Amino acid sequence: MSLFSYVHVALTARLAELRRDGERGDSPVPTAVIIFGLVFVATIVTGLALAKAEDWMSGIPAHSNPTKP
Repeated sequence: MSLFSYVHVALTARLAELRRDGERGDSPVPTAVIIFGLVFVATIVTGLALAKAEDWMSGIPAHSNPTKP
């Protein structure tokens, strides 16, 4: 019976401690929105860099792209 009492007291104390700690950090939603925004911007920047590189490569005389037939 003492083991049951010990577990009960330990669980009660831990739950009371968790209730006292009101600030548990930021919600994951703003973090997910920020990550989505960063991925979106990185995709746009990568696309622009790829387009600029393809334009530059097509401007080289006698250039043929080995991956395009």
